[in-house]
Amino acid sequence: MAIEVLNRSGVDCARADLRSLLTFSIADLGLHEECELNLVLVDEAEMTDLHVKWMGEPGPTDVLSFPMDEVRPGSKEIAILGDIVLCPSIAQAQATSAGHAFEHELAILSVHGLLHIVGYDHATQVDEREMFALQESLVARWSQ
Repeated sequence: MAIEVLNRSGVDCARADLRSLLTFSIADLGLHEECELNLVLVDEAEMTDLHVKWMGEPGPTDVLSFPMDEVRPGSKEIAILGDIVLCPSIAQAQATSAGHAFEHELAILSVHGLLHIVGYDHATQVDEREMFALQESLVARWSQ
């Protein structure tokens, strides 16, 4: 499995071990072990630029997903999954607000981004419950 992690945010995120989490999650979702995925950590200025350009929304956001090859859980195709872009400074603020660890917030956001890449969404309440339960389950099982 090729998971590239590029941190250009200026925030130390090494303790979160996001590569390990994403490797676990990709396997758990039944995807081919040779899938490729990029995780890019950016500062608020870069995230703002991406958010405006790709979503038409002002300001920074916590996570964006850019799928490449179309795959769904259980797909056994070798695929380039795409890119997950996280903003650690936004994650830190959210972790503080939620009362949990920064590393946990990074983990949740990483899995959230991966789930978007493989077709999950939270446009409806039912979809949101399903997606959020799965992301919490993946993080919890990986953490054990």
